[in-house]
Amino acid sequence: MTYDRLVCANCAAPVSQGRCPVCRANRERLQQEGPFAGLNPMALVALMVVLVAALALVAHQAA
Repeated sequence: MTYDRLVCANCAAPVSQGRCPVCRANRERLQQEGPFAGLNPMALVALMVVLVAALALVAHQAA
C-alpha cells in the first residue's frame, strides 16, 4: 500500500502530509521499503506470469 492513501489514526490527516511524528515515521518507513512493497499479491503474481511468458517466448524463438 502506498502512503498517499493512508490516513493517520493519531491526527486523522493523510500520512503523506506528515503532520505528526507518527505520520512522519510511517512515511519514512514506507519510503524505505522496496519498489514492490506497494503492490498487492495479485499484481505480483500477474507480473511473474508475464515474465515467465516472455521468457518462454524468448526460449521458443531461440530454439
